[in-house]
Amino acid sequence: MNKKFEVFNKLRRWASVLLLFFCAWVVYESNFFGATESEGHDVTYMLGSVPKKVFEPVLPDQPVVIPKDFQFHASFQHEWWHYFANVVGEDGQNYGIQWSYFRIANDDKDTAGWQSPQIYVSHVVVSSKDNVWREQRIARGGIGQAGMTDKPFRIWIDNWTWRSLGVTPFPGSLEAKTDTFNVSLNTVAKGPFALPGDKGYQIKHDLLPVASFNITAPFLDVSGVLTLENGRPIKVLGKAWMSKEWGSGLMAEGQIGWDWFVFPLDGNTTVSLNQYRHKNQMPYVFGMLATDDGKVIRLDGDDMTITPRKLTIMKNGKRIPLSWHISIPEYGVDVVTNVDNPNVWLPFIVPYWEGPISVSGSHYSSGFMQLTGY
Repeated sequence: MNKKFEVFNKLRRWASVLLLFFCAWVVYESNFFGATESEGHDVTYMLGSVPKKVFEPVLPDQPVVIPKDFQFHASFQHEWWHYFANVVGEDGQNYGIQWSYFRIANDDKDTAGWQSPQIYVSHVVVSSKDNVWREQRIARGGIGQAGMTDKPFRIWIDNWTWRSLGVTPFPGSLEAKTDTFNVSLNTVAKGPFALPGDKGYQIKHDLLPVASFNITAPFLDVSGVLTLENGRPIKVLGKAWMSKEWGSGLMAEGQIGWDWFVFPLDGNTTVSLNQYRHKNQMPYVFGMLATDDGKVIRLDGDDMTITPRKLTIMKNGKRIPLSWHISIPEYGVDVVTNVDNPNVWLPFIVPYWEGPISVSGSHYSSGFMQLTGY
C-alpha cells in the first residue's frame, strides 16, 4: 500500500511539473511573459494587458459594492487575492503566513471546459526567523481543478481552499496541505472593510489610464495550526490583512515593479503604502490609512516619503532594499522597517521578495512587505 501511495505521489508531482510548463507556455504565447527573471520585469508581462484582446475596462464611475464585488469578475483580465498574517506560535516563535491567489485570463472569450481562458496561480509561504516553507500551484480553469464561487464563498486550487458559509471571505477558513508543510487557519473580521482610492477605484499612474478595483480587510484576527517539521502541529494566534484586486492590465507599460508595505500603527489604524517604479520616471506613490470605525484616509506622494536605507545581496545575487525609512508627517508617522528573515525571496511565476517586517520609531508593530521587479 505504501509503495502504491509513493508511486501515486511521484506521478502527481510529475503531472504538476508538466502542467507548470504547459501553463507557462500558454502565458508566454499570450504575451504575459516576455522577459527573464534576470531582467526583473516578469511581473510586468504577467500583469500587463494582452494585445488584441478586449477585456472590461476599469472606470472611475463604477464604485465597488460590498458584498457583491467579492464575486468572480470573469469579464476582467486579472483578479488577485492577497493574505498576510503575523502570528505567534505556542512554541514562542513568530511566524509570517502568506497566501496569494491569481486569476489570469489569456483570452477575452467566455468558453468552458478545457477551452477555458482562465489560468489560476496560487502560493502559500510560511516563514520564521530562520526558515522558509513555500509551495506554488498552477491550474487551468474550466475543469474543476481551480476556481471561484460566491454563494457560499469559496476559492480553491487542488486541495488548497479558502471557504466561508457566507458571501464574503469572513469568517473563513484556509486549508493548504503540501508534502512538506500544512496550514490550517480560521480568520474573523474584527473591523470594517476598506475601499482604497475613490470608493475602491485606485489610480496607479499619474499620466496613463492604469487603475484597478480594490477591497481590503485591514482588521482580521487569525487562529489555527501550522504543521512544519516532523509532523508536529503548532497552534498559532495573531493578526491578518487581506486584499482583493481586479482589473485589466494592472501594470503600465514601462513599469518595472513596486514596493508595498502594510502594518498597523496601533490597534485602531492600519496603513497600506505603495510605490510603483517606472523606467525614466519618478515613482507613483499612493496609499491609505484605514481606521476601525470605517474611515479611509487617502494618501499620495505629497503626503509621504518612502526611502530605501540599504541594499542586501541575496543568495541569487539580487540586490534588494530590505530596510526602509517611511515618513507621513501629517499623521506623526516616522518609522524604519526591517525584515524578520532576509531569505524570503519567492522564485515563483511572479518572482518577488515578500515577508514579515518589524516597524520601529514613532510606532512599533509587525507587518508585511512585498518588493517586485528587482
